[in-house]
Amino acid sequence: MMEERKLKLIFIILALAMLFAMLLISRDAGISGDEEVHYKQSEMVYHYFSSLGADQSSLNTPQTHLKYYGQSFDNLVTIFIHWFGIEDIYTFRHLMSSISGWLTILVTALFAAYISGYGAAILVLLLFAVSPTFLGHAQNNLKDIPFALAYISSIYYSLRVVFTEGRLVRKDVLLLILSIALSIGIRAGGILVIFYLGFFMFLKFILDVIQRKIPDFENIKRQLILFFGISISGYLLSLIFWPYALQNPILNPWKSYQLMTHFPTTVRQIFEGNFDWSDFHPWYYLPKYMAITIPIVVFAGILLFFLTIRKQYSDKQKIQLLLLGFSILFPVVFVLLKQSNLYGSWRHFLFVYPGIILIAALGFYALLSRYKQRIVRLSVVVLFLILAIHPVWFMAANHPYYYLYYNQFTGGLKGAYGNYETDYYYHSMRQGAEWLQDYLKSKSNNTKIVVGANFPSQWFFRNDKDIDFVYFPWQKRSEYNWDYAIVANSYIPPFQLKNKIWPPSNTIHTIFADGIPICAVIERVTKTDFEGIQERNKGDNIKSALLFENAVGFDPKNELLCYKFAEVLLATGKVDETNQMLAKCLKINPDYEMALILLGDEALKSGDVQKASKFYERTIQANRKYYGAYPKLAGIYAETNVLKARRILKDCLKLNSRYKPALEALADTYRKSNPEIARKYDEMSQKVSNSKN
Repeated sequence: MMEERKLKLIFIILALAMLFAMLLISRDAGISGDEEVHYKQSEMVYHYFSSLGADQSSLNTPQTHLKYYGQSFDNLVTIFIHWFGIEDIYTFRHLMSSISGWLTILVTALFAAYISGYGAAILVLLLFAVSPTFLGHAQNNLKDIPFALAYISSIYYSLRVVFTEGRLVRKDVLLLILSIALSIGIRAGGILVIFYLGFFMFLKFILDVIQRKIPDFENIKRQLILFFGISISGYLLSLIFWPYALQNPILNPWKSYQLMTHFPTTVRQIFEGNFDWSDFHPWYYLPKYMAITIPIVVFAGILLFFLTIRKQYSDKQKIQLLLLGFSILFPVVFVLLKQSNLYGSWRHFLFVYPGIILIAALGFYALLSRYKQRIVRLSVVVLFLILAIHPVWFMAANHPYYYLYYNQFTGGLKGAYGNYETDYYYHSMRQGAEWLQDYLKSKSNNTKIVVGANFPSQWFFRNDKDIDFVYFPWQKRSEYNWDYAIVANSYIPPFQLKNKIWPPSNTIHTIFADGIPICAVIERVTKTDFEGIQERNKGDNIKSALLFENAVGFDPKNELLCYKFAEVLLATGKVDETNQMLAKCLKINPDYEMALILLGDEALKSGDVQKASKFYERTIQANRKYYGAYPKLAGIYAETNVLKARRILKDCLKLNSRYKPALEALADTYRKSNPEIARKYDEMSQKVSNSKN
């Protein structure tokens, strides 16, 4: 008993130290990839309530789909921002994110103490302390981290309520209701925790019947009242910060859940060296990302857990641990079977990580408590410390970019570079912006400066009146007027990363993590590329050609620039020079769709159908959602192999059922053979046109 008190004291000291450290770390956090849009949505939600529902902007989100998110934690933080007049919005948001991360750790540790005492709770703290991915997201992820808190808290308090002996503890019931409310209030899929509660109660009932042989109907009645009371209270409470759900508290959350299981937004990201769309990643995308980013010390703990579980726990504890394992595995298996659209590593599944940590901590603690020999305990401690070196060193060397961590299975971040995503959540933009601010202060500028970036970064320049901001996708940078640019390593083709085409030669500052570039600050040497595009748009091919020729000399590894130059050369009848420039373009980016299409078009004009089809096929292989390639490829086979032409067009329509050129081309293939089918596709095409008008 005395030892347990000492362990509790150590636990409290370590927990408070961890809180202090996490709050301190949050001060250096950048703005995360989703943060701006979620903050804007939370502002619209605030105005909805402050106007008593008159402001309906939060219900009209066709681009972001954020009306379907409860994002209750985001909304609550924004309410605090308004109530307390906080000006440094993102610093406060990151502070609150870190608090939610710490609470997640605390609840998981209390869960461990509930199972095995405060020795296991201390190990939970230590394992979280060497978990770079979780700690990295805890800095600035107000969606996935609070949801992790709600999820593990719901599991913990559900087990406490269901398996309590004697009278219920009111605090447990209240905290369970709040956990359920937070879970559903952040994501509609959080309603799963209500089903867990029901499942846990049903299983406990079955076990009680097996032991007693005769059902206790009075207890069944009490349990049903308890279940519905907790569930309904948690559900209704989850809706109070969610305008869309309040419009129809039953139907709209269900619509949100359906949308979330097949989220319509898809992005191209790097996985296993391939640059593909998120809805076409292989089925093992999620488990593999977890396997290569969770520290090996956690896997060691899990292994020890399974080696010791048989003799370490009572029957009641084994059942509780089985249910905990179910809560970890079920969501993962569910999305694998549903083939859900996943991207951004496994951040959407951070909510299962506290349970994983708990299992690992129990594994280490079981070995320490079961074997009293000093050599065994010392061996376990040494094993823990050795395996913890890799993630701890990474965090110490690469602050604050913890979430970029890859374990030894990939050779660390260096081994993952070009094969998997790095700064997909744009954390490095802050450091790039701050460096550029200092750099510009050292230069005398009498005119306004335009800073461009591949992520909205205007917040960092909010106090600089002489700086304007423009957003651009990296590959289209020449189409925009900017003087300096901050570009994170995101949405950049893996070929360009592996062949050091990015960062470009006019980079004036590079931010590294583990020796690989994650952000580049770029100074524009010339604007002749931008001017050339403008002249091209005006129809002046001669002037634009001269401008492009000058620009290519300064920026020789710009695929868009080479392509635009090729267009101008072709327009002036210089076919050989066009082909040379397109070849140069494909050396920079072998999968550049516009260059492949233009080469296909030119091959088709010269009568080389086979060569043209190869370029169109190569375009589709490079980017299956480059829809313009499908009608072109189908057109080649329309006369000679109509079935193949139709198959190509139907493949396109599977990806985008509203792509009008494919509908029109498919109708044409039936025009003579089956006018009725042709009319059907004509009508579909007309509906698409009408919906755009």
